[in-house]
Amino acid sequence: METVRLAEKFGQIDEHWRPKVAAELNGQEVKLVKLSGVFPWHTHDAVDELFLVWRGHMVVETRERRFELGPGELLVVPRGVEHRTLADSEAEVLIFEPAETRNTGDVLDARFTAPNGVRI
Repeated sequence: METVRLAEKFGQIDEHWRPKVAAELNGQEVKLVKLSGVFPWHTHDAVDELFLVWRGHMVVETRERRFELGPGELLVVPRGVEHRTLADSEAEVLIFEPAETRNTGDVLDARFTAPNGVRI
């Protein structure tokens, strides 16, 4: 067991859109990521994805709705729902999803697709 200090861990992240694994449980990963700008539209066909804002504000858009999230707010995007995330200014976000879930889902993008399993 290990205590995870979120402020310390986020302080070690110096890039956007590249999730880092902070903890694992029951086949799930708790990932930390900094967001800034607009992420591509994508789908995770087999997994749900939970976004929890630690600092800043972010938006999750689906083709039907727009969800604005601030510190302490979370949203679960169900599997199969096309979505994208965006942040006008830097946001720090926790993502909960099954291990080895590609951050860009069904899309491969040279700029945004991050390697899986990078720990912080």
